[in-house]
Amino acid sequence: MNLNEAPIIVGLDIGTTKIAAIAGRKNEYGKLEILGFGRANSTGVQHGQVLNIEQTIKSIQQALSNCYDSNPDL
Repeated sequence: MNLNEAPIIVGLDIGTTKIAAIAGRKNEYGKLEILGFGRANSTGVQHGQVLNIEQTIKSIQQALSNCYDSNPDL
């Protein structure tokens, strides 16, 4: 498999104060290579519980957008 064909893996950490997104891909040695990272203030989440799904979605989208902005090759 060509390295550029390896799937991009995205992790999300959804918390009360922030949402973090990290993107990576396996390199030729089978290790995860970090491609980008983004974060956004968390809105819609309190004490680990989603209270407003629309606000939470916007925060997730912002974190993913910031992740993409950190590496436009994503």
